[in-house]
Amino acid sequence: MPATTTRDGDRYVRVSRGMVLSPRRIAGWLALLALFVAVPDIASLSSSIQQRVLHQGVLFGLAAVGLNVLLRHTKLVSFGHAAFFGTGAYTAAVLASQFDVTSMLLLLAAATLVGTLMAGVIGFLSLRHTGLYFSLLTLAFGQLLYAIAQGQSYLGGSDGLPVRPGEANRATLFGVELSADVYSVVVYYLTVLVVVLALFVMWRVVNSPFGNALDAIGQDRTRAQFVGIPVRRYVLAAFVISGIYGGVAGGMYGLVQQHVRPEATLYFLRSGEILFMAILGGFGTLVGPLVGGVVLVFLQDVGRDFTNYFDALTGIVLLLLVFGFPRGIVGSLQSGSRLRAAVSTFSDDPAIVGEWATEAWTSLWAAVGRARRNLRMLVLGVR
Repeated sequence: MPATTTRDGDRYVRVSRGMVLSPRRIAGWLALLALFVAVPDIASLSSSIQQRVLHQGVLFGLAAVGLNVLLRHTKLVSFGHAAFFGTGAYTAAVLASQFDVTSMLLLLAAATLVGTLMAGVIGFLSLRHTGLYFSLLTLAFGQLLYAIAQGQSYLGGSDGLPVRPGEANRATLFGVELSADVYSVVVYYLTVLVVVLALFVMWRVVNSPFGNALDAIGQDRTRAQFVGIPVRRYVLAAFVISGIYGGVAGGMYGLVQQHVRPEATLYFLRSGEILFMAILGGFGTLVGPLVGGVVLVFLQDVGRDFTNYFDALTGIVLLLLVFGFPRGIVGSLQSGSRLRAAVSTFSDDPAIVGEWATEAWTSLWAAVGRARRNLRMLVLGVR
């Protein structure tokens, strides 16, 4: 039976050492986990929801959780995080196609290990710089790996490599060969287990003295170094942790897709999407990047079914989400956010909608006026 404690008259439950949650938050986490587990059943009830699409979103979101260590705590922006994702995916593909490694767990472990080593190398070479130069270096390393995968016949070139080892053309779990339907479900629930463990480990990391040191580094590097924090060593450790998450997500992606191509895993636009997932879901939260990954991949897939201009449709929806959820989807739903305050105000006085509409119209008209003045200055040179 979990121990209970009280704070300010409210009751809390001690889930594990250092983790104390309110019953309401525990209920929310359990509901999210139940929804996560029920995805295969939900997908079987509706043709518009595909399990593979949601599965991909979860995996890219897991990579975004790793990137969030840098973005949230050290204030470093990486444009090359697909390097670790792609490294993990290609490691699984090479072992499966070239060495006929059939064990699902061995492929995943190797993908994680090689992704971690790649993060160590890139981090050691990139973290000599900060700010824009760091971002450009990570982008350059990511594009270098993309060019290698694209140009090497051993890695399949632009066609990529299959992840279909053994006579069954599928990875095995504890030596057991699985049928196609069973394989997809087993890999999904393996992903659920990996994601739950990864989120728990990340929570322990960011709420540890190490996480506090990273926060201090993100706020002021010079001051952190002055008080004795080994800044470069800590930031390199955070970079390697982000690579671990990217590698394990890439390895799982290879097992899910059973085929790996450079455009889908190593291209620089994939790095941009992973970064945007973290921001969209709420980079100030733990689970936000995961939600951002699912939302972005789902929007891209649904958009293709509705129109040929799915990129424009996705862009419009994302603009609405960004303006409506300024702290990300999860961040804007937390207590103390502007959205929660607005909902509370609306529940107290629904007539406030008219005042909001007036304020929105006034702001829009003022923005149009500024745009006209700026355009007149650019074209005619007068105010």
